[in-house]
Amino acid sequence: MPPSDRRDLLPGTLDMLILKTLTAQAMHGYGIAQHLARLSEEVIRVEEGSLYPALQRMRQKGWIRAEWGLTPNNQRARYYTITPAGRRHLGQEEAGFSELVRAIGRIMRPV
Repeated sequence: MPPSDRRDLLPGTLDMLILKTLTAQAMHGYGIAQHLARLSEEVIRVEEGSLYPALQRMRQKGWIRAEWGLTPNNQRARYYTITPAGRRHLGQEEAGFSELVRAIGRIMRPV
């Protein structure tokens, strides 16, 4: 997507998407970014400058934990997993996000 077509995520949405991604399996940062880009058909592209601070913030809040491991290419990488607190937070965020999407839909397509 050209830079002029860049779409910004709503505040807090990146955390929710990362947590959702980690419900499938543990992943390293690059894998998380690739997963989000692939599933969104390249609409959501998370740069390192946004991804790694978000991962650090979520670690500090106890929503994820990190352990060093090896990638399939035998490179050392930090793998992230979601914690029970992260799963609870994700549930809250998903509910709030769904409500927000429904409200926006009502505004954009009034009956």
